[in-house]
Amino acid sequence: MLFSPTNLSECFREWEDLEKDYHNIQETHRLYKQKLEEMTKLQSSCSSAIARQRKKLKELSLQLKNCKGQRRTSNLSPELMKFVSAMEESIKDKAHAFFEMEAFLPKKNGLYLTLVLGNINVTLLNKQEKFAYKGEYEKFKLVVTFILFMFSFTCRFLLSYRVLDALFNFLLVWYYCTLTIRESILISNGSRIKGWWVFHHYVSAFLSGVMLTWPDGALYQMFRNQFLSYNLYQSKCVSASFTLNNGSKQIFFYVSAN
Repeated sequence: MLFSPTNLSECFREWEDLEKDYHNIQETHRLYKQKLEEMTKLQSSCSSAIARQRKKLKELSLQLKNCKGQRRTSNLSPELMKFVSAMEESIKDKAHAFFEMEAFLPKKNGLYLTLVLGNINVTLLNKQEKFAYKGEYEKFKLVVTFILFMFSFTCRFLLSYRVLDALFNFLLVWYYCTLTIRESILISNGSRIKGWWVFHHYVSAFLSGVMLTWPDGALYQMFRNQFLSYNLYQSKCVSASFTLNNGSKQIFFYVSAN
C-alpha cells in the first residue's frame, strides 16, 4: 500500500526517506556499472586467452602428427609414447572444454544474424536464461503450429479464397523466418540444433514465399490442396514431437530427482 501523508511533517519525513533510498539506488547503480565493466574486461581477456591457447594447441597437434608421419617416434621409449598419446587426448578434451566456455562468452554473429540484427551481442550469460529462451522457442512453435493447423484446415475444407490463402502463406513466411532467427540465436548460445533442421526452415520460408506470390490459376488450384494437406500433417507431427520431448524431459527430471 502506498504511503499517504496527512500533514506537512509526515511529508518531510517521507521526503527524507526517499532521499536516502535515492542515494542508495545511485550507489547500487554505480557498483553495477563498475561490475559490468569488470565483467566486460574479463570476457575479452578470457576470449583472447582461449583463442591463443587454441592456436598453440593446433600447432602442437600438427607437429605431433608430422612427427608420427615421419616416424620420429619409433625410437621413443614406451613411457614417452604413452605420454604423447595422453597429450593428444588432452588436446581433444581441451577443445571440448573451450567450446563449453565459449557458450558463455560473447562471440561474433554469423552472416545471417549479422544481416538481420546487426553485430549485437546475443549471448545469454547463464544456463537459466538459455533454458528459458529454449523453452520460449518450443512454446512459440507449439502456439503458431496450432494456429497454422486451424488456418490450413479452414482453407482446405471450409473456405477457398485466394486472399485467405495469401494470409496463410504470409503467416508461414513470417513463422519460418522467425524460426531461423531464433534458432541462430540458440546456436550462438551453444544449442546443438542440427544443420539439416535449420536448412529445412530456410527452404520452407522460400517455398512459402513462392506460394504467396503464385498467381491464382489452374496450376495453383491443382497444387493448393496438396500443400494444405501437407501443412495439416506437418502440424500434427510438430505437436506430437513437442509432446514427446516434453514427456522425455519430465521423465529425466523425475529420474534425476530420485
